[in-house]
Amino acid sequence: MAKLGAWLAGDGAPYADGTGAHAVRYIPGSWAGIRPWPPELAEQVGREPTSLSRAQVLAVARTGAATASWTETLVASYVWGQGENGYGAHRLDEILRPGPVEAVLAEAIALLATDGAVAGYRRLSGAIAGLGPAFFTKFLYFAGGAVPDAPGPRPLILDQRIARVLRAHTTRLGEGIGLEEPAKLAAWLWSDGGWTPHRYDMYLRWVRGVTGQLAGSTHWPLAPDLLELALFSGAWTP
Repeated sequence: MAKLGAWLAGDGAPYADGTGAHAVRYIPGSWAGIRPWPPELAEQVGREPTSLSRAQVLAVARTGAATASWTETLVASYVWGQGENGYGAHRLDEILRPGPVEAVLAEAIALLATDGAVAGYRRLSGAIAGLGPAFFTKFLYFAGGAVPDAPGPRPLILDQRIARVLRAHTTRLGEGIGLEEPAKLAAWLWSDGGWTPHRYDMYLRWVRGVTGQLAGSTHWPLAPDLLELALFSGAWTP
């Protein structure tokens, strides 16, 4: 709690009132040819890095909610997740090219709206070739921000970096209570990818619980995605 509080008072201070300002850099020209391209993003030309914030991607998602069209939200969240990685556009093109991506995304958001984040996660698991949970949870996170009345906890991003923090935490807890081979158990629970809907549910419950504990004891806001950002940023490394 002390380390997270120090992060919020330091590097995390810009996000105390919301994570919307959290931005990554991407090169618009690297994404030339990707369609559909959200008009909220920079034109797909040039090699000059450009910032893309969570707030901008959320704006794309809100347009998607208004038009009942979600592929542009997937594109924006994928660009945000890849940043300046040069291979991102090729991978996204392979994801978008083969099949009815829009229909699958729409079904996932319909389930999110009626049954919650885990139902949306379950629908996307293995449904779109090349789109794994590290990236489709980014899509769910932003889409969920545009579907405010969805039941249960809001979707959050779960990727390899966060899973490794949780693995270290689980290992330390296992050692503390005398489990045999706690590191092996933790590696099974929090692998580098391929998390089941149940594991995603446990993650959302854990983040919500920790957020409540932090907010009750410190000046931490009641914002689960702030904890997700803190873990990703290395604010706490058990």
